[in-house]
Amino acid sequence: MEKEIVKEYTHGDFTVVWKPKKCIHSEICFKTLPEVYDPKGKPWIKPENATVEALKSQIEKCPSGALTYKYKGETKMEETKITECSIVENGPLLVSGNLKVVLADGSEEIKKRSTAFCRCGASNNKPYCDGTHKTIAFVG
Repeated sequence: MEKEIVKEYTHGDFTVVWKPKKCIHSEICFKTLPEVYDPKGKPWIKPENATVEALKSQIEKCPSGALTYKYKGETKMEETKITECSIVENGPLLVSGNLKVVLADGSEEIKKRSTAFCRCGASNNKPYCDGTHKTIAFVG
């Protein structure tokens, strides 16, 4: 069994924890805080270049959980809540759980139950399903 690589980058009471095998290279880290994350730099993470709040905010947006943090002895692990996603045959994508949906105009909506997202591309209420898949005989 291969040992997991874990790298830690500390500044004061704050430590950024990076697990390279989990990284999906979404680039959110260095696009959000380029002064901290430099993929070509050595070391590539410099937590001293941002505030603790800025680091926490960015790390909590890491979609893979490759980045986590430790602060004053407490560890922020990746989320353990389960959000369920299922595909309805010839219909929408159903996502159940607490969601924050960021729309194209930048506005945000909080959804706390099942939400149907359009898969056919024809909805007049994107990103949500409005039932148009039935009228266009969507197959998928």
